[in-house]
Amino acid sequence: MQSYEDTEPIVRIRDLKKDRVNFVLENVDLAFANSIRRVVVADIPTVAIDMVEIHTNTTVLPDEFIAHRLGMIPLSSANCDEGMRYTRDCTCLAGCGYCAIELRLDVVCNDNRTMAVTSNHLEVVEFTSNTGTTEPSQEGDELTKRAEGFGHPVGKNDPSVHPVLICKIRKGQELRLRCVAKKGIAKEHAKWSPCSAVAFEYDPYNKLRHTTYWHETDERAEWPVGDNAKEEEPPREDEAFDFNAKPRKFYYEVETDGSLGPQEVIMKGLAELQTKLANLILGLKAPSEVEMISGGMDSGGNATTSGWGAAGGTGWGGSSASGAGYASPAGGGWGGGTSWGGSTSPAQNSGGSTTGWGTTPAPNTGANSSWGTSPAQNAWGGSTSPSAGAGSTSSWGAQQGWASPSPQANGWNL
Repeated sequence: MQSYEDTEPIVRIRDLKKDRVNFVLENVDLAFANSIRRVVVADIPTVAIDMVEIHTNTTVLPDEFIAHRLGMIPLSSANCDEGMRYTRDCTCLAGCGYCAIELRLDVVCNDNRTMAVTSNHLEVVEFTSNTGTTEPSQEGDELTKRAEGFGHPVGKNDPSVHPVLICKIRKGQELRLRCVAKKGIAKEHAKWSPCSAVAFEYDPYNKLRHTTYWHETDERAEWPVGDNAKEEEPPREDEAFDFNAKPRKFYYEVETDGSLGPQEVIMKGLAELQTKLANLILGLKAPSEVEMISGGMDSGGNATTSGWGAAGGTGWGGSSASGAGYASPAGGGWGGGTSWGGSTSPAQNSGGSTTGWGTTPAPNTGANSSWGTSPAQNAWGGSTSPSAGAGSTSSWGAQQGWASPSPQANGWNL
């Protein structure tokens, strides 16, 4: 019988609105489901006010208070990853139109009433440096990829959207300042997060007993289940507890602050997660293997290297070590040859002078050591490094090693 781990993931959208989406994700692992939640909260780039220059402030609020409020105003950031550069990646010295957006606020109350200063008073202007001139930078096509209203406060001049209140002023009070918005992610500061809330739930009936409810008389009456419980069958009282059971359905409610739409948040989150995993797999490969891949592995060539658990005796308990650089000793393994107190230490090519360890490290080959064999050319699972032309999948114990799955094998054809 095919288990749910062998089936493809299923996404079912239950509700989609302008600023939120409610969907169900099935047939994935808990770690993967939670990683999606973490990525959409903290790893999607947006635009937010990062620097504020106060020119005039006669309000009752201090400069720092107003600056903090300005930083938390969501700005329209559609296609931000392509439409704007990070400041650290730009060639300018003090900001330019490719890596920064300038907003101005100039408000004076001349009437005998209380005036509300909101995000609608912020105006996007052409970026200028502190000296009043536009500094040259390397030209690009970022400006053409920006949507209409990019960098403007969310809901500006939209009567259906309430603006963000900055402060209130009375007659004779004035607020005049300059803001510089930059691109960033929520790992740097929460103001760059496109989500205001992400609800994540699984196992609404607590069949897996991952939660202990404190109650006085009746647990179910004092802790009623939510609407997600309608998606699953209630447990029977005579049903035995399954210690091997795993959650298979995950319920999401993603609410955005308006800087990005809910569909873009989820799709960008999946793309970012895929990029992170690809970089992890690439980092686990040996330098020689990476060079082979970059030098023509995509044309169908193969590279043969030794792995940590290769069948040819080159694993931790193997008989020889191959590959360049500092290799851990070959032969023996943890229980073979010599032990931690043995007479031979890691060897590089042909041995070395005798020390307290037995033998000093020598470049590449050696035998009878406690460590066994170091990874040769670093393929995590087998004797053959992955071939990009073959497009085969990888596993811990297979002969492929850690390889990035082909689009035909992983099912993520985005």
